[in-house]
Amino acid sequence: MKEKRWILRKDYDIEVVNKLAESLGVDKIIATLLVERGVTTFEEARCFFRPSLDQLHDPFLMKDMDRAIARINEAVRRRERIMIYGDYDVDGTSAVALVYSYIQSFHRNIDFYIPDRDSEGYGISYQGIDYAKETGVKLIIALDCGIKANEQVAYAASLGIDFIIGDHHLPDGYNIPAAVAVLDPKRLDCPYPYKELSGCGIGFKIVEAHQEQRVGVRLCDNPEQLDEVRKEKREALMLRLLKYLDLVAVSIASDIVPIMGENRVLAFYGLKVINTHPRPGLEAILTYGHIERRTEEYKASHPEDKSYFCKELNITDLVFLVGPRINAAGRIRSAFDSVRLLLSDNSEQAGLLAEEINNYNTQRKDLDTAATEEAKRRIESNPALKAKKSIVLFDENWHKGVVGIVASRLVEAYYKPTIIFTRSTDDLITGSARSIKEFDVHTALEQCSELLEHFGGHKCAAGVSVRPENFEAFKVKFEEVVQQNLKVDSMVPEIEVDAEVDFGTQITPKFLRILKQFSPFGPENNIPVFISHDLVDTGYARIVGGKHLKFSAISLTARSRSYPAIGFQLAPYYSKMKSGHSFTLCYSLEENYWNGKTDIQLNVKDLRFDED
Repeated sequence: MKEKRWILRKDYDIEVVNKLAESLGVDKIIATLLVERGVTTFEEARCFFRPSLDQLHDPFLMKDMDRAIARINEAVRRRERIMIYGDYDVDGTSAVALVYSYIQSFHRNIDFYIPDRDSEGYGISYQGIDYAKETGVKLIIALDCGIKANEQVAYAASLGIDFIIGDHHLPDGYNIPAAVAVLDPKRLDCPYPYKELSGCGIGFKIVEAHQEQRVGVRLCDNPEQLDEVRKEKREALMLRLLKYLDLVAVSIASDIVPIMGENRVLAFYGLKVINTHPRPGLEAILTYGHIERRTEEYKASHPEDKSYFCKELNITDLVFLVGPRINAAGRIRSAFDSVRLLLSDNSEQAGLLAEEINNYNTQRKDLDTAATEEAKRRIESNPALKAKKSIVLFDENWHKGVVGIVASRLVEAYYKPTIIFTRSTDDLITGSARSIKEFDVHTALEQCSELLEHFGGHKCAAGVSVRPENFEAFKVKFEEVVQQNLKVDSMVPEIEVDAEVDFGTQITPKFLRILKQFSPFGPENNIPVFISHDLVDTGYARIVGGKHLKFSAISLTARSRSYPAIGFQLAPYYSKMKSGHSFTLCYSLEENYWNGKTDIQLNVKDLRFDED
């Protein structure tokens, strides 16, 4: 098994921890977890544990937001045709569905467009602009793409089409497209205080700004400072906007953006919508994830139970059950189907679309499994390739829609920056890059830019295109950049541990109750990871699924309550555990839902036997 580094976090001030623990009346471990997440005061903790929509920032703080809203209003007043344009992944399609459905509620002359992954590629395409011209579009609102589309925006302007760009990717310095409005918190000249919104999050801020202007009240207003009329308007505004947050939550989960600050508020309320009143498209998707729904009879006899599903859905469920299925349509056929599903207000129609998309997802699994196995075979059979610090592979037969997934699988297996390429239909080789925590792949691509046609993305993931004649030179250059910037000891997977916990005394009902309130979990607010020493199995260890280890752990010294545990991919430890050796666990605590019952379970990240 691949060795892992356990890194115990110590990036906090113990005096701040002690003070916060005292002011909140909580265990020091809880206070430590808060401080590690940047929560250091009573008021910050109150906001963290009680997310509220009034914690959202004023959308008009975003540069060009006033210009964007003015242009949308002008288009509505003139009855111009508007096109909502978005990327083909979950973030892009959910953003398109959100803004399209909002504008369509008061302006019917509207269309949407998703570029074809194979023939058009990522971002704003000339083909899409030509389609807009042919159909009489005067305004394109681009979401989750466009921040580097200077030439495409200029081309659209020459055809009499205006652009509003709503993106969250890194711009090329101050080189911003000459659009009517460019909304991107990562613009160097944008004062918006939160920089990590998803593309769909940007779409929501457009909707929020437009709706606030219409009613004359803002979500960020303090309700205690409003008169009764304005307070009622604000409450009505909240109700109107809440229904869109399910899409924002799906985008936040799938696009792996930080779940702190504004994203945490949006995800918190989005999950509430999904768990109580999911739109037909999302409910249809979830039926293929085998998520049980409360029956109408149950809801009628249990009015106090507000949960829609038997299992309370969380961010992880969205990542693994919803995101891949929405993505599958764009990978295998057309992301138009994903948008149609998310827009559907008819359960029967949504069910048919979800079934089709689920079939795409099955095809996607077969394709990425075959490509991953072939990629691993090449690596294992080539010592020179295996010895490199990076993985760069090309196969013209690999499906363009799965190269990003294959890259992610290889990062998991080899823990190296990886780029997987395939042939594009426009005589370019296109690929998806995925990286490890310790290496900024976007910066590395910038250092190879003279050999590339296009690239874009962020630190951990990027898309890239190269001409066939430059491919070999690019492979050499990329490996050189990785060699220069990545130390060997950084190529061992790291597990970041939040705290050491006494298994026998510190895992209490209150501890677990407060820990649950840290959700929704995700980047920058990951499920806390703990270490506990001197544990043994209670004698029920077994292998499940052929490669996973299931057991029950108890403190060797305290002999308190035991907890069931699951260690994915940890079956090689079975024989040693059965022999009775004590061990140290690295784990997180989670709720396990099975057969109608919920119980606490240890999700084991790694383990070390004490004699080793």
